[in-house]
Amino acid sequence: MPGPDEPGNDGGRPASGPSAPGGRGARRPERVRTPAPFIRYRLPSGRGATEQPNNTDETLGPLSPRFWLALLVTGVATGLFGDLMMLVLRTFEQLAFGTGPGDYQAHVQRASALRRVGSLAVAGAFAGPAWYLLRRYTKGEKSEVDEAIWAGDGTLSARRSLLSGLLSEIVVGMGASVGREAAPKLMGGVSGSLSAGWLRLAPGQRRLLVACGAGAGLAAVYNVPLGGALFTAELLLGRVTLPVVLPAVACSMVATATAWLYLPPHATYADLPSYGLTLPVVVFALVVGPVTGLLSSGYIRMIGWVSHHRARGAAAAVAPLAAFSALGVVGIAYPALFGNGKDMAHRALMGQGTVLVFMALFALKPLVTAMCLGSGVSGGLFTPFMSTGAVFGAFVGLGWSSMWPGSPVGAYALVAAAAMVGSSIQAPLTGLVLVLELTHTGFALMVPVMAATFLATEVARRLDGYSIYSARLPAAEQ
Repeated sequence: MPGPDEPGNDGGRPASGPSAPGGRGARRPERVRTPAPFIRYRLPSGRGATEQPNNTDETLGPLSPRFWLALLVTGVATGLFGDLMMLVLRTFEQLAFGTGPGDYQAHVQRASALRRVGSLAVAGAFAGPAWYLLRRYTKGEKSEVDEAIWAGDGTLSARRSLLSGLLSEIVVGMGASVGREAAPKLMGGVSGSLSAGWLRLAPGQRRLLVACGAGAGLAAVYNVPLGGALFTAELLLGRVTLPVVLPAVACSMVATATAWLYLPPHATYADLPSYGLTLPVVVFALVVGPVTGLLSSGYIRMIGWVSHHRARGAAAAVAPLAAFSALGVVGIAYPALFGNGKDMAHRALMGQGTVLVFMALFALKPLVTAMCLGSGVSGGLFTPFMSTGAVFGAFVGLGWSSMWPGSPVGAYALVAAAAMVGSSIQAPLTGLVLVLELTHTGFALMVPVMAATFLATEVARRLDGYSIYSARLPAAEQ
């Protein structure tokens, strides 16, 4: 057994024994944990702690005191940026459609047809030239957090990211059909990038910090700390190991708690009933899961196509005006299409709506979202996809209930929403946790929700495999 001055529990010397490849006495190199643990003595068996695969990571760098300091700064900054972005969003929601009782969709419904179209036309007339000028004068500066983590060294431009994020929240508040989470996710990544630079951390540590900040940005604005941590580990880094999960959990926790300075500490989709488990829901999950996977793959392909062919150059200065105005006209009949779709999903999860309305929203939401992205605007896709899944589940669930009574429509909407989220982000565990944290309900439906999410994700993965994030990556440089 190694002594105190020899490599021990850190996995620094090779193991031998029956379990090693090649039979008894064969040696194999062990995983190395950096920095080494304080206790250097191994157990009497002589086996190292790092033989458990999730207890080490050789590529991202040590979790040193400087790293933890940078993580704390990243978490606090991410929470504050989340508050700023949501303040901007709500300010422009109120400027566009007023205040009063009810949610954003209720405010839009009370607005006149002229005001609906006018709000989006103004947003397009402003945002198109603004994004055109921003991209022109910050050319070469990085502001795509996924690409910075997956293909870069984690470096992000603070000024381009901040201005782009503010523009994104402004147009969402005024009715554009894109998600609100892109800006806080991006600014969380920027917080990690800047913190790593200030403390002179290694590139691997910077990538880990940027990923933690991005996941924490999602966590902060939706009050989903566990979902944000899993978003970092499962989706952004693809490693559910202790050296990834520990900082991811810490950063999401700090950012979410910091965001409570302005944002409420309750579920995003509040006051949902507690749906019970029934046989109709179980069978529904087995049927709707694969169908949702097929739909998700088709939607993601559409998003990837419009992202690659989106308006560029001078065309990008005028395309948002045309796209947003078209959305405004469609929104005269279907005001639920305005914004990221949060209220649309909430009503579906409550079972409030008719077959025709759910069918129309299910068909139109992906199309108007793709139209907005194709015009060249920046924004998220998480809530638009979740809301599409929810109204799809409600639409099919109404018909299912008429043939096989026993469960409320909202239960079917919840199952399909989770399946759509898991398959669209290609991270089923993250998708499940996000939906549960967003709704604070559905625990009794855990088995059918898991079944639908598994089937949807497996079908989407076998069929294509892109996610709403990988499909939007720019073409690789030749």
